[in-house]
Amino acid sequence: MKRVSITSLASFLALLVAMAASPSARAVGDKPAAAPGAEAPAPATTTSAAAAPAPAKPAASGGTTATWWGQAAWIINTPGGAVIAIDPWLDNPKAPKTEQPKALDAILISHGHPDHVGNAIELAKKTGAKVVCTLELSQLLGLTNVETMEAGGSLTIKDATIHLVEANHASGYSPNMKAESKYAGMPLGFVIEIPKGPILYHAGDTDVFAGMSLIAERYKPTVAMLPIGGHFTMDPVGAALATKLLKVKTVIPMHFATFPLLKGTPDELRAALKQQKSSAKVVELKPGDTTKL
Repeated sequence: MKRVSITSLASFLALLVAMAASPSARAVGDKPAAAPGAEAPAPATTTSAAAAPAPAKPAASGGTTATWWGQAAWIINTPGGAVIAIDPWLDNPKAPKTEQPKALDAILISHGHPDHVGNAIELAKKTGAKVVCTLELSQLLGLTNVETMEAGGSLTIKDATIHLVEANHASGYSPNMKAESKYAGMPLGFVIEIPKGPILYHAGDTDVFAGMSLIAERYKPTVAMLPIGGHFTMDPVGAALATKLLKVKTVIPMHFATFPLLKGTPDELRAALKQQKSSAKVVELKPGDTTKL
């Protein structure tokens, strides 16, 4: 299993502090230009959240929507009215300058690093949402409405069934990014099943690992949200291999371009998928975009 050194994690935390303190780092990032001849993104209905509040209700059409808030943060709306936040760092340097959700049913936290816990504590207190995370992390967060679970566990929120799966990463939690991190349990990914809809796989922070083929066999995801930035997670080449192991037809890249260290790009992912002879489509979003799945 890949190990992250204490030095790397300390550097990452210091980088987060520096970025958060820099006014220029808060600007909304631009979508990278497509490389000449690159495969066009898969057809998907996307809308920018640059001038409108992020959705707090299910789409009027009754479909499933996903709004990317940058890094690994997502808000998922299901046809049955479930509103689910995943790794809600909603004030990250690339986050859209829009109102944060006022209504949430669940908050999923993949691991204890500050760019994934994010605003979970304040959102949980404000909305009353159930927080889903490991036992160890729940004890550190100090919240009451928590569903403590580990890989292999499942729960249902309205019409969404959430399965917890493994990830290949580290997990430590510090409340202020300066204090020493404490062990926060194993890192996780999430599979979200929606009746008559997509089966979403949010990988959390991870490198590609052989167990992704078991996730494909057991849960049969159709859409994968995969980190591509590299350095702390898999890069585009690793994400292309993960796409192949997962057997998904659609991949949405995340956890890239938030900081200079996260260098992977969607165009590099497309090139790597071509090398893998994969027909999976890349749906490229910029922070604040909503896509119907």
